[in-house]
Parts: sequence; C-alpha cells; structure tokens
Amino acid sequence: MNDQEATLTKNPRLRKRKDESDQPQVKDRAAPDLFDKCRGEGGYFGYFRAHDDMFFSRPVLEGIPGARMKYQGKEVIMWAINNYMGLAGNEAVKDAARKSLEQWGTFTPMGSRMLTGNTDQHIALEKKLAAYLQKPAAALFNYGYLGVMGTISALTGPNDVIIMDRLSHASIVDGTILASAGRRFRPFKHNDMNHLEHHLKAANRLRKGGILIVIEGVYGMRGDLADLPGICELKERYGARLFVDDAHGFGVMGEHGRGTGEHFGVQDRIDLYFGTFAKAFAAIGGVTAGEEEVVRYIKYNARTNVFAKSLPMVYVDALETTLDIIENQPVHRQRMWEVAKRLQKGLVAEGYDIGDTKSPITPVYVPAGSEQIAMQMIKMLREDYGVFVSGVTYPVVPREVVMFRMIPTASHSDEDVDLTVEAFKKMRDRLNLDLSEKPSLRNR
Repeated sequence: MNDQEATLTKNPRLRKRKDESDQPQVKDRAAPDLFDKCRGEGGYFGYFRAHDDMFFSRPVLEGIPGARMKYQGKEVIMWAINNYMGLAGNEAVKDAARKSLEQWGTFTPMGSRMLTGNTDQHIALEKKLAAYLQKPAAALFNYGYLGVMGTISALTGPNDVIIMDRLSHASIVDGTILASAGRRFRPFKHNDMNHLEHHLKAANRLRKGGILIVIEGVYGMRGDLADLPGICELKERYGARLFVDDAHGFGVMGEHGRGTGEHFGVQDRIDLYFGTFAKAFAAIGGVTAGEEEVVRYIKYNARTNVFAKSLPMVYVDALETTLDIIENQPVHRQRMWEVAKRLQKGLVAEGYDIGDTKSPITPVYVPAGSEQIAMQMIKMLREDYGVFVSGVTYPVVPREVVMFRMIPTASHSDEDVDLTVEAFKKMRDRLNLDLSEKPSLRNR
C-alpha cells in the first residue's frame, strides 16, 4: 500500500470523494453551454452576424484601395477607406516593397526585437520617425492597436491614474483596462476642460503615483480635434503626463503632416505622441515617440512589443519610402485638403449636417427614423448611385440618426466629389428627407 492509499483508508470522506471523482461525469442538460451566446443575436453586430451578413458588415471589395473600387462587380466611388494621402498603390512604395521582398522575403527578421528580431533598418526607421515628429526617440510597433495598448500598459501601474476622453478609441479603452484591471481610471466628457480639471483635482487629492491623460488628436468618427492647448495647460498645472493617439492626424494635420500637435503649435508639450501607419501611410504598424529614457522603458516593458515578432522588413523598407514622400512631397496633403473642402462645402450646400469636423473626416448626419431606413440609405447610395459609404447608428450617434463617415483622399477627383454630392442630393429628394434641423446637435 502506498502513502496515498493509506491516507484514503484512514479517512473515509477522502475515500468517498475519490470514488466519486472516478465516476464518469454526466452532462447536466439544463446547464448553460459556453457556445450558447454564439447562436443568438447577442454580442457586437449581433443581427448581422446571426444573418451572416456581407453587405452592411464584412463587404467584399475588389482592387487596390483607392478612389474607385469594385463592389459586387460594379465600380463605386469609395469613401470608406483611410487612404488619406492616396499612397495605397503608390509606385515608389510598391517598388521599395518589391526590392525588400526579393532580398528578405516575407519572414525576415525572425523573433521579437528583444531577442533575434532587431535590425539596423528598424533602428534607422525609428530615428527618422523621431526626427520627423521632433521627439528624441521612437519605438516601432507591429500594429497601431497594439502600440496604443502596449504604451499605456507599460507606463501605468496600480498606483497611477489614467484619465481619458470618453470618445477614445477602443485601443485606448483596452489599454487602460489592461493597465488598471478595471481600477483607477477616470473618463471625462468629450473635450470638456472643466470635467478634465475636475478629475485632475480628484486624482491629486489622493495621489500615490503618476497621472496619465489619454486622448485622440483627431476623433475618428466625428472628425473634431482635441483641445490640445487647453489639455496641455491643465496637464502642466496638475503635474500629469499626456499621451496623444493621433491615428487620424499623423501625416494629415499640420503644415508638414506632423499631426495635431503641429497643427496647434504644441508638439513640444506632448509627452508621448502616437501615430499609426494604417491610415495616411497605407501600411501596418505604429510608432510611439517621446523622451529617450521613457521610450526605452516602453520598448522593454510593452508586452505587445516584447512578446511579438518584429515588424517584417518589407514594411520597414516601404515605410521609409512612405515617410520620405509624406515629409517632402506636400502636394499629396494639399490635394487631400482640396478634396475634403470641396466635398464638405458641397454637402452643406445641399442642406446636410456635417457637425463640427475640423479635419478631412466628413461625418454626414442624416435623420433616419429607424435602423431599417438607415440601411435603406446605404443600399441606395451603393447600388443605385455607385457611392460606397459606411454608416453608423445609435449608440455612436443619437437615436433615429444615421451618420455616414466619409474619408476624402488625395486620390479622389473633382468628378468623384461632384458625383457624390449629386447622389446625396438625389437621395434627399427621393426619400423626402427633412434636413432643416442639425441631427449632430441632438442629445448633446
């Protein structure tokens, strides 16, 4: 008899529990199953998922991302892709990528930057990005989403407080939750400096660590800008640090495309600047720029960097070419603004409400009455008028309102704009839309 058998013999209760554990388990038919939620309409976009929709969600587009693409076999004017500079398909960028593929393949380098994935090219690109953003140092990330999450979670701990704008992107929310495990973060009303100051005062009263304010530079749905001068003044007054996720401002805003900080003249007052390559740069990846010691700390502590394979060389080489174009060929940015202003002016002239956008992002708020009418509008624009737009409804916008989020790019022509404005005019008349009020002001 071994020691375990002897113990069981001396203790009948233990012996009984072991005997029961040896019996085959019969499934309780009344017990909920983990997969039950997958069979109804719960979760994100539940109705569309349950009906395996590929029209309003997951539409299949053909061709290189640009002003004209194919949808369901027909050419459409594309307003739903963040190709701000029109560089998707740019020949110089494609040539750089081709040469890189011939030399390195799709797999180089192998391993994380911490181990075997670091190269002179990665280091050189980080230095060029830091210089462009007028910061001492920069850290590359594989994806923008992971860069935001990694930066926030690397720098903040149990004693620190995160204060974020309520309209912040999901990556900011997820990074905040990862860093704080749901504790010690404070959302403030969108661009409300009084509410931000309220949270700063409260955080300072019981302060045991640092304070990080997290915002976007350009808010990706509404197109409005963060009040960076006001936020910088408050963060300096209360001894906080500022992280700006400028996904939609990087390469777009400011005289040289350095972002919303350059636009407002406060780039030097932003502690950590983040830009993604998934929009104006027409690639993947992201970059955090700031003080050298802080950036080095992020490189060593951002789990989304430490435990991820290094950004493939094909992107590193292509991004170097893209950065050169964005920095030294302002014609692309100038054309994008021409298109944006023509589109926005034309829609307003037809009575449409575009909110208070201060960026190329053009939100078109339309009274819809119901989601069914909103879907009818999207279908009409795409199928009848050849204009591809995506729309969002409540809770992103007030009830009974649909918002078409449109992205003007340098690749759009004046004809594209004029045809699109005409399509919205036809839709207005066909549906007898009442555009006398401003839906963007509802519930504010």
